[in-house]
Amino acid sequence: MKLASWNVNGLRSCVNKGFYEYFNDIAADVFCVQETKLQQGQIALELGAEYQQYWNYAIKKGYSGTAVFSRVSPLSVRYGLNDETEPEGRIITLEFDSFYLVTVYTPNAKRDLSRLPYRLEWEDAFRNYVLQLDAKKPVIICGDLNVAHQEIDLKNAKGNRGNSGFTEEEREKMTRLLDSGFTDSFRYLYPERTDAYSWWSNMPKVRERNIGWRIDYFLVSSRLRPFLADASIDAQVFGSDHCPIIVELTDF
Repeated sequence: MKLASWNVNGLRSCVNKGFYEYFNDIAADVFCVQETKLQQGQIALELGAEYQQYWNYAIKKGYSGTAVFSRVSPLSVRYGLNDETEPEGRIITLEFDSFYLVTVYTPNAKRDLSRLPYRLEWEDAFRNYVLQLDAKKPVIICGDLNVAHQEIDLKNAKGNRGNSGFTEEEREKMTRLLDSGFTDSFRYLYPERTDAYSWWSNMPKVRERNIGWRIDYFLVSSRLRPFLADASIDAQVFGSDHCPIIVELTDF
């Protein structure tokens, strides 16, 4: 099974910058997107009849939002944490026969860290949610988790220490999530690979020089490790300030 995830940073914009071409070329079984930044009825994606579409919109216009496009019919679909009202449209959960798939757009702590306390509370609630799912069947989490976990996961670790996305608090929350029974698929398969990033600032020549961060992930329940076939980062794909990521699993 091939799964794809991409923070498109505005789906309407990304559609005009190669989204369809990449979507058709990659031919994923399930394709997740974050930061759709649109409301219901603002776009009609032509993905083919084989793909079912699931959307979680933020109440605030032009903000956040997630979607999942799947050619495998799920047993059930949930929006938010435990189907609770979620004004920012950050989570969609699809239940399949042998696993849950959770796509997520984790809140940003903001440059001045004003949203860090909320972010940390949200992290605890999210961890509790996926652990509840994991008690029933394995879980695959994908999306923009808004944190570079280790120093290897960003270009300038020393200069960014304490900044949003690389605070000790955010990194510790990721450590706790992994320690609770999840595996970072890319780092598990490629523990020493450097210069592997999924997001770059829009400042001039930053992406050209690959001054990036790896903040987009596929995390899997650790008991799925034997089924991990590959994990990749399609850094050559433009259309957003993030690039797509892929994980492939053998049947389980």
